[in-house]
Amino acid sequence: MRISPALLALTVALPFASAPPAAQPPSPGLSRSAALAAMVSAGEPYASWARTGRRFLAFDPRGDGIGVEVVGDLEAADRIAVLVPGVDTRLRDFDRGLGGVARRAPAVQARAVYDRLRAAAPGTRVAVVAWLGYDPPEGMSLDVARDLRARSGAVALTAFVRGLPARAQVTLIGHSYGALVAGLAARRLPRVADVVALGAPGMGTDTAAGLGGARVWSALAPDDWIRRVPQLRLRHLGHGRRPSAPAFGARALPVAGVSGHDGYLCPGTATLDAVAAIVLGDTPAEGAA
Repeated sequence: MRISPALLALTVALPFASAPPAAQPPSPGLSRSAALAAMVSAGEPYASWARTGRRFLAFDPRGDGIGVEVVGDLEAADRIAVLVPGVDTRLRDFDRGLGGVARRAPAVQARAVYDRLRAAAPGTRVAVVAWLGYDPPEGMSLDVARDLRARSGAVALTAFVRGLPARAQVTLIGHSYGALVAGLAARRLPRVADVVALGAPGMGTDTAAGLGGARVWSALAPDDWIRRVPQLRLRHLGHGRRPSAPAFGARALPVAGVSGHDGYLCPGTATLDAVAAIVLGDTPAEGAA
């Protein structure tokens, strides 16, 4: 979904003082049994996900939906990656992707990261979480230009990460608007060593130092339309400086093989390889901003 400069300009005229915060979705606990029961009650396709043994820690089909799925053994993991999706992501697209494009699906992306981690370090205990634990903005709404949904999501993400096994090293990976959510949460999460922003319009701060001490990584493909989004912030409008901007201070990730806004975690891309290295505690080769 494209965020146009016209949409941002229109938002400037709105009375921000009267803009209500987005509703807070239920905090996703680590209750697999409750999630599976809710999936069965919701019917297809969710009941089939439960029957095939997929592990969901949170599930709620109401509204646009909540879904938090784990790939791998979360309790035994030494390394955990948490993927935070962006604008227009809904539960109904969790598996199939927005518009039926699989590479946009949180579940598909989580499995791609998990498979790359296992291939790179077969002996390391890893888990990947596809975290749709908040209500992302709808693509044609003014909320895409505001940070209100992201602030609400960051509260839920912070609670979720704090509930993860204490032994594990956690990496936050935010795509598009999800990078804003990850950035706002990271400053409250000293246990997070790395934050990765993929195709990010901003992270709620103008410098990497504002994220609480974590290493910050950014990937922005040459043909990603996010480059056309104005870098501004006025109260709740805009998301500030892009993490791909040199002045932000993030480390640039390679983007060879990445196409457009949604291709960062596709198998075979340099970005996916670099993300896997970060999750595993390594330092990948840096790319060009």
